[in-house]
Amino acid sequence: MERTGHKKFTDEIVEKAKELGACLAGIADVSELRRSPSHVIYSKLDSFRGIGTRESKGIAPGEFVWPQGARSIIVLAVPHPSYKPELDWWMEGCQGGTPGNQMLISINHELSKWLEEKKGVETKKLPYYIEQGGVFLKDAAAMAGLGCIGKNNLFLTPDFGPEVRLRALFAYLKLPSTGPLEFDPCKECDMPCRKVCPQDAFASNKYSQGQIGLADLPGRDGVYDRHLCNAQMELDVAKSERTAAEGGEKAGRVVRYCRRCELVCPVGKRAIDQRRES
Repeated sequence: MERTGHKKFTDEIVEKAKELGACLAGIADVSELRRSPSHVIYSKLDSFRGIGTRESKGIAPGEFVWPQGARSIIVLAVPHPSYKPELDWWMEGCQGGTPGNQMLISINHELSKWLEEKKGVETKKLPYYIEQGGVFLKDAAAMAGLGCIGKNNLFLTPDFGPEVRLRALFAYLKLPSTGPLEFDPCKECDMPCRKVCPQDAFASNKYSQGQIGLADLPGRDGVYDRHLCNAQMELDVAKSERTAAEGGEKAGRVVRYCRRCELVCPVGKRAIDQRRES
């Protein structure tokens, strides 16, 4: 397929993803993703544990193992607006953990099926966890042009702010990247996200360029403590309640994880409010 054909195909993939329910979609190069900040930092860590991680499947700490034939990564986003908090609730017995992730898994599956059956492109749907063969989705999404990583260490988009969740699949075909995007809403922001954290996870510098060897640090300037953020998540788990699922008889544990730094972020608020009113 010629380069012009690849560009048209990239556009077609993005439109198909949106047709299937994604609010945003984009494509990045897998070889470049290996050199992205989170993947470089991860390769220097001795361990990577906490809520949101899993036991590795034969993958050593600090390593990430992807299929050799994977050339492009397709990144999808689904909105998780503050007025639909249940999309982000972790529910015991729910496939994918949350209703929002269920949506992403379904879109990912249908897009993979369309690419393989209709377009003849081999794909691999990615697990969520880096230690089980996944990727750092925020880095992938930034490289694919969906937005940027902000000073709250969250992924920020122009029209949805940080109120999105991500998923991805590999394609065994080299496609033009759709990013990155010239977008930096944090530049003049007074950072309410860093003031609202109940654990003061943004109170001190935890990473430096000399330590990591990169200028792009967690939280932009290294002021982000993943361990304190994880401590809040552990508290959220401890205070979770067992609730009967809608339409079912069985009660399951429901965890409402902290979203304070996300929900106070002003990015995309005008567009979010307009969608809520419409």
